[in-house]
Amino acid sequence: MTTEENADVWVPPPWEPPIDGTEAEHLTGALGRMRATLRWKADGLDEAGLAHRIPSSSLSLGGLLRHLALAEDYYLTTKLRGEELVEPWSSLGHDDSDEWEFEADHFTAAETYAIFDEAVVRNTRRIEDALAEDGLDLVAHVDDGNGNHPRLRRLLIDLLEEYSRHTGHADLLREAVDGRVGEDPDEDWTPTWLENGSS
Repeated sequence: MTTEENADVWVPPPWEPPIDGTEAEHLTGALGRMRATLRWKADGLDEAGLAHRIPSSSLSLGGLLRHLALAEDYYLTTKLRGEELVEPWSSLGHDDSDEWEFEADHFTAAETYAIFDEAVVRNTRRIEDALAEDGLDLVAHVDDGNGNHPRLRRLLIDLLEEYSRHTGHADLLREAVDGRVGEDPDEDWTPTWLENGSS
């Protein structure tokens, strides 16, 4: 293939889900795209930008980053494995209230980004381990109160729903901060966890 022909070949960004993959690849690929989109929506801001709120909502971009980091750990430790959610949240000062992560504006921008990025790396590994153990049919620890347990598949779908809802919020919040709009990250942008060699 010549250089001119190569110029017409589209190379997908690293967060793009596969065109034709397995069910697990599609679910984890969609989650990867949502993670990257939310992170890009919140990227490059200082403490004031991450704490900015619009009059009709108590949400902020920093709060969403912390909330989704906590949600990832909760889904993939407590719900999936039945493990108590301890670190890094205890060291960060989480007080077990439902609003802590939304109100914890005392973190620096770098700390907030690290909370999110490190959760993505941790939970990517947890998902890979769970898939290797029993695939999407891995039975989760949590039940509905009647002894019915979801599978890993359901937890990933629920996590995708959580991201989808809050990425919509992030669209509005980022536009209010500095006017940034758009559906996908810029082509030359790379999530921190990919820059550091994690999937």
